[in-house]
Amino acid sequence: MKIIYMGTPDFAVPTLQKLIDSEHSIEAVFTQPDKPKGRGHKMQFSPVKELAVAHDIPVHQPLTLKDESVIELIKNIDPDVIVVVAYGRLLPKAVLDIPKYGCVNVHGSLLPKYRGAAPIQWSVLNGDKVAGITTMYMGVGMDTGDMLLKAETEIGENETSGELFDRLKDIGADLLMETLEGLFEGKITAVPQNEAEATHAPMITKEMSEVDWSKSAREIHNQIRGLNPWPCAVTSYNGKRMKVYAAEVTEGKGTPSTLFKKDNKMCVYCGEGALVLTDIQLENGKRMSGDVFLLGHPIDKTSVLGN
Repeated sequence: MKIIYMGTPDFAVPTLQKLIDSEHSIEAVFTQPDKPKGRGHKMQFSPVKELAVAHDIPVHQPLTLKDESVIELIKNIDPDVIVVVAYGRLLPKAVLDIPKYGCVNVHGSLLPKYRGAAPIQWSVLNGDKVAGITTMYMGVGMDTGDMLLKAETEIGENETSGELFDRLKDIGADLLMETLEGLFEGKITAVPQNEAEATHAPMITKEMSEVDWSKSAREIHNQIRGLNPWPCAVTSYNGKRMKVYAAEVTEGKGTPSTLFKKDNKMCVYCGEGALVLTDIQLENGKRMSGDVFLLGHPIDKTSVLGN
């Protein structure tokens, strides 16, 4: 197949690599424009562009796909299929109608659950036991197109959204290859999404970071996992901000936000149950385990987290 690939972040890299290693022909890659990064504000390629350039694949970075010149460019390439993985832009109907086999999207959820920008994070934030990938035809709406294939995976008890992200991007790459084969051979029947079952996964924001210790240990545990690696759950200790990267649910009953030691581990009471803080970082300090933190910060009955 002649393919145009559209993607931007790390999540889209394994799928592009699978296509490069296959017998398919990658005619062009579309990705978001370069952005300044770091203290020097140097322009940086997207991960997808880095891979495309390394394999001498033509790269296009339009500000919009609605421009007539961009639509004409895609028509001239005449792709059999456009593969889209976390590209970051909706495709207009004029583009959707071009490929013979349509525009196929790799989405990080089991649709129609978690349409939107952050499906993987929300599956962890909500404490789901199962996550997955759906390949789908793209429509004019946000993740509303007919579904093609799905792949499920269990979410680990202490798995973070970053860890799940890394697993799902590889699962997505394999599922996309299976999808293209099925479409080419006419073996896949597209299934419309049930709108009544649709849920949304909006973008993650820093405002979601603050921990409310009056919530249950399970809720806070999901918050910590879901916001790792960004923006990370935060609290405070002795007036300093503290990031909480990882924790484990444990038994305990006491005043919420109060610290206590259990088996030489750093623990905190929640509204229901307690948490063992296993990976933390105090403002201007090094990232470390909770038990190591206790060596330099002994706690007593007045030691609390938060305001």
